[in-house]
Amino acid sequence: MDPTVAVILDYIPLVVGGAVLISLAGVWASVHNTKLKIKNGYPLEGMWGQSLKPEVSSEGMERVRMLTQENAALRAELSAIKERTANLEKIVTDSGFQLTHQIDRLRDREEMQ
Repeated sequence: MDPTVAVILDYIPLVVGGAVLISLAGVWASVHNTKLKIKNGYPLEGMWGQSLKPEVSSEGMERVRMLTQENAALRAELSAIKERTANLEKIVTDSGFQLTHQIDRLRDREEMQ
């Protein structure tokens, strides 16, 4: 047998093994992608982009509604907290408040002596 052919034949198992590994990786990626779509509620698609499961479940819609309500409540609470923080900042940075605080410290010092 020609030495060149022998060298080529030595590499055939590596090439075939690499092709098999690449194919398996592609299949695994496709399965993983489908699993993530199912988990997160995305519609499934066929090989050519047609929708296989386009219907929306009532559970999913109820969950979206509840999350939207919770989001609105949290936004309202955050707005109230921001308003309170702004009011407290005004009080603390007010010169009258600082003057009162200094007077109170002086009174406390006199009481300690």
